[in-house]
Amino acid sequence: MPVRKKKAPSARSGGDPKARVVAAVLKLAASKGWRRVSLAEIAAEARLPLAQLHALYRGKPMILGACLRFFDQAALNGPKPGAKDSKRDALFDVLMRRFDALKPHRQAVASMLQGSIGDPAALLGFKRLLVSMGWMLEAAGVSSAGLPGQARRKILALVYISVLIVFLNDKSDDLAKTMATLDRRLTLAQVWLGL
Repeated sequence: MPVRKKKAPSARSGGDPKARVVAAVLKLAASKGWRRVSLAEIAAEARLPLAQLHALYRGKPMILGACLRFFDQAALNGPKPGAKDSKRDALFDVLMRRFDALKPHRQAVASMLQGSIGDPAALLGFKRLLVSMGWMLEAAGVSSAGLPGQARRKILALVYISVLIVFLNDKSDDLAKTMATLDRRLTLAQVWLGL
């Protein structure tokens, strides 16, 4: 009786499918533009059947939300603020970790922002950004609960978007312009943010 060879695991079956989708989206958005990327292309780049992509995400707005969660996680994975750190300094640090994580994907982020202009589904992305900003506040020791927290999330989202515009044009290795702008904007908004 012939011995059946075991099939070697393929790259198609390895790794977390959600992580592969995020990596695929960031690559495709940078190379061809977010608006022109199809769901079939995302599935192919992530090495997933289209049906599996559908089971994970109902459409591009949900995939965009997955990208936001990816950058949330990068920002939250840093060190916990020390007892002597002010809430403002802690928020500055967590947001800079987020910008550091965005740095290799600057072109993809710019493409996603440009591709979302005029797209009604982009409003879902803004709602997801508010959730992200709640996590950033909580990481800095600032409550995002209740009506005051809701207001803080909106204010921080405006701060973040205004700094993101600077970040997209900041080609320096140390993100000096981004840091300076974030520092100024947090100073202007610190009373409203509960810092």
